[in-house]
Amino acid sequence: MDRIFSYIKQFKWYFIVGTSFIFISIGLDMLNPRLLRVAIDEVIIGGRMELLTVILAALMGITITRAVLGYSKELLFDTGGQRVVERLRQELFAHLQSLSFSFFDKINTGELMSRLKEDVDNIFRLVCFGGMLFIEQVVYFTVATVMLFTIHWRLALVAVALMPFIAWIAFRLEAKIGEVFGKISDQGVKINTTAQENLAGVRLVKAFGREKYEILKFFTQNKENYDLRVEQAMIWGRYFPLIEFLTNLAVVLVITGGGWFVIREEISIGTLVAFSNYIYMIIWPMRMLGWLTNLLAEARASAGKIEKLFAEKPVIKEKENPVAPREIRGEIIFDRVSFEHNGRLILKDISFRVRPGGTLAIMGMTGAGKSSIINLIPRYYDCTGGTIYLDGIDIKDLPLQLLRSEVSVVMQEPFLFSNTIEENVRFGAEGVAEAEIKKALADAAADDFIVELPEGSATVIGERGIGLSGGEKQRLTIARALVKKGKILILDDATSNLDMETEYRVQKVLAAEGDRTKIIIAHRISAVKDADEILIIEDGEVVERGNHQQLLALKQRYYRIYCEQFRGLAAETAG
Repeated sequence: MDRIFSYIKQFKWYFIVGTSFIFISIGLDMLNPRLLRVAIDEVIIGGRMELLTVILAALMGITITRAVLGYSKELLFDTGGQRVVERLRQELFAHLQSLSFSFFDKINTGELMSRLKEDVDNIFRLVCFGGMLFIEQVVYFTVATVMLFTIHWRLALVAVALMPFIAWIAFRLEAKIGEVFGKISDQGVKINTTAQENLAGVRLVKAFGREKYEILKFFTQNKENYDLRVEQAMIWGRYFPLIEFLTNLAVVLVITGGGWFVIREEISIGTLVAFSNYIYMIIWPMRMLGWLTNLLAEARASAGKIEKLFAEKPVIKEKENPVAPREIRGEIIFDRVSFEHNGRLILKDISFRVRPGGTLAIMGMTGAGKSSIINLIPRYYDCTGGTIYLDGIDIKDLPLQLLRSEVSVVMQEPFLFSNTIEENVRFGAEGVAEAEIKKALADAAADDFIVELPEGSATVIGERGIGLSGGEKQRLTIARALVKKGKILILDDATSNLDMETEYRVQKVLAAEGDRTKIIIAHRISAVKDADEILIIEDGEVVERGNHQQLLALKQRYYRIYCEQFRGLAAETAG
């Protein structure tokens, strides 16, 4: 909770001014019982009707002033609370953006969404409503207790005798219900994740006829959430009625004792009415204590989970005094590079050199380690052995922003944001001219289908837009990489969903990018045959290397792949 208090300090004036309005409002409210005592004792019983107008005017003035102050305090606390959660949510999102790929390998999106939304909302309720009510009820309880003792100290002792027991029950309630809130939060993550995955993959669910299975899975998790909520309600039902009983018992004791004192003429009827009004001012805070502890337990559980995210630190860190060359040429050297991830050796002693503007192709079976090689170049992960050089400089010595700004990547699984085609292509290259975007779309063979869209490149795509085929998505991600003028272009199986004609058209464009170093991962011979060097990877090791003709001449793995893809032409071409 220390982080939350630091945010509150940043916007303290909202809460300070709002609290001052609370004090003024409560001060005015404390006058009401005394005015009622005068109205009963002096006007109704004493017959001094000339005081009635003054008393009614005073009560009306207090009511109007308190209404204005109430609106102002609500506005100030609401605004201050929104500022706090805005800062919290912004910094949490920025912190998540700073974390390394390895963090996102071990956490699901549903959990992060729950932290950013539900848990931050829980903290807002505490800061805004909980904080305001806590201050208000503490002041009410304190001032009303003083007023009770100034009116009749013996009757006041009767009134406050049960309050320590009520407080003890409220603290027990907070301790018990806090445990359940932690479980409810974790269960909420599971429900969010299941719902998100199923809604995003609804076509796959329907294609495999798995609707009933997924409904049952969601039902099971929803039932667990229901059981936890029932457990929460049972705890609430166990403790809150006790609070209600004791507060009502305090009222009964006060009225009984007060009536006895009235009969003995130690106090007047007006004084008893005023005393009864003050007793409700200390009873209501005690009733609210249960609700406030419930709110506190919920917020503390959420704050703890958020703090765990803030405790995560990026694994990939920039050197304290990085080397920033004036120009990047694009030479890449892997010198005996190894990579271990989650206790498993992915790459072992990988070495190669790609000259500036050259092309390296990598082939191999699924899981051989191909994607791991390209993930090491922009430092999505760090190699655990050996060194990677860019233009003769260890990439760990380069500024991280500079390194990644020079790398354009087409991921194996194309991802597009819910935005226009133009903005998706512009992503990573802000300020690029519209003409360059059109050229990139044409080079990626995306202009063929864009002209048929309702609004052309201004058409909104993504989850909430129109559906695109796998090949169309790949073409847009290729265009996005081409627009970003980095010296290194990485394509991870980027043309797997393209037909041969479209792939050939894209390959011609890539070949014309002579000033950019290109690393291509592919399964098709047609995508790699023109590379300066081709690496065949098996189990994280280079088992074959050479250009197209050299590898064919070996008549080993590459040759077998070639034969499978070109069958009848293989023998003739090899000869």
